[in-house]
Amino acid sequence: MTANLHFPSPRSTPARLRELPPADTRRWVARRKAQVVAAVNVGVLTLEDACRRYDLSVEEFQAWEQALTKHGLRGLRTTRIAAYRSRTVSTADD
Repeated sequence: MTANLHFPSPRSTPARLRELPPADTRRWVARRKAQVVAAVNVGVLTLEDACRRYDLSVEEFQAWEQALTKHGLRGLRTTRIAAYRSRTVSTADD
């Protein structure tokens, strides 16, 4: 659950945005995914801002959120949507 990844009040948003993964992140380890989910859950970022900033679909973000809720950090080790995206891109290039 996101309880272990807490952000203080939204008043400290600028400081907390600096602690989020960089906008150009391409390697999504479980900890980074959890940071983004926690930031959205406490209002540091809106869902729309997170999706735009990290080039995520709403479905991909929701998959992270559900995996984190159901299985904790271990649930974020792999993302089927990301794997599907990779197959789709490589197939389209053939």
